[in-house]
Amino acid sequence: MKLKLVTISLGVLVLSLLVQGLPEGAEKNPIRIAYLQNDLHQLACWVALEKGFYAQEGLEVRVAGIFKAGPELMSGFAAGALDMGYVGVAPVTTAVANKSARVVVLAQVNSEGSCLVGKKDPGVQNLSDLKGKTLAIPGHATVQDFLLRRILGKWNLLPPQTQILVLKPPEMIAALQNGDIDGFIAWEPFPTRAVTLEAGRTLICSREIWKDHPCCVLVAEVRFLETRPEEAKKMIRAHVKATDFINTNPGEAIQVAVRYTGLDEKTIVQAMKNVTYSYHFNVEAEREYVQYLTQWKYIKVEDVPAFTGQLVNLQFLKDILKK
Repeated sequence: MKLKLVTISLGVLVLSLLVQGLPEGAEKNPIRIAYLQNDLHQLACWVALEKGFYAQEGLEVRVAGIFKAGPELMSGFAAGALDMGYVGVAPVTTAVANKSARVVVLAQVNSEGSCLVGKKDPGVQNLSDLKGKTLAIPGHATVQDFLLRRILGKWNLLPPQTQILVLKPPEMIAALQNGDIDGFIAWEPFPTRAVTLEAGRTLICSREIWKDHPCCVLVAEVRFLETRPEEAKKMIRAHVKATDFINTNPGEAIQVAVRYTGLDEKTIVQAMKNVTYSYHFNVEAEREYVQYLTQWKYIKVEDVPAFTGQLVNLQFLKDILKK
């Protein structure tokens, strides 16, 4: 799979053209997957494509969308244009709770992997210097939103002590350089890229805010899972292979990341130090996150354990790992 894929930023507008429903003999159709643009957390997907792990499982996989942000990718599921995807657990949780998409989490992709960056300015040396500053998040109800509010709360810097606005991660570094914002929190490699460009400095990484927190996950659309369970199981097996490959062959994995992000090797190596690649999903941490989203009124969930039980299905993963 070559890097030169068409980047889809207007998810529903483009992907709605692909919606045909599942015709008779749908099991012979390629599996339509999506991932996030330049998101180092998606490395397992890139490795599976590059190393032929999907083909080894007898699967035909087609990249149906490359998105700039999780909510856009979830709109692809809502439009019926995707079967499986690599995406943040935050937009997945929100979309399912708000009934805008029907997907199930089948495995984790990574934990941790985000950092809070401040502009390279004498006035922003540490967290206490953020009072009165403007900070960017990739979206409301994202894991990064939670992480930022969690650390700002510890420092008594929640709004109105600080101003929080939404920017897509690819836009954050330029905004920092232009002085439009004083800092941002995002997933890798955007924080490390800001540092290597000497636009900012790392103030704190997410492992120091919420250790081992879930981040990106592998999800399947509910109807696809119900009608093509064996293919979903094979997709998980390919994901497990790819994740193990990253952890046992970091040098080759780094080269894959360089090809898919277009970034230099130095930036990738440094950024990957902040990401833990694992397929083991932390259900308890997800419950904590659902409670946060409910507290901030992003979603309304009355029975958190029951909701989490419907959102997450790890049985296929458990069966695969037993073998």
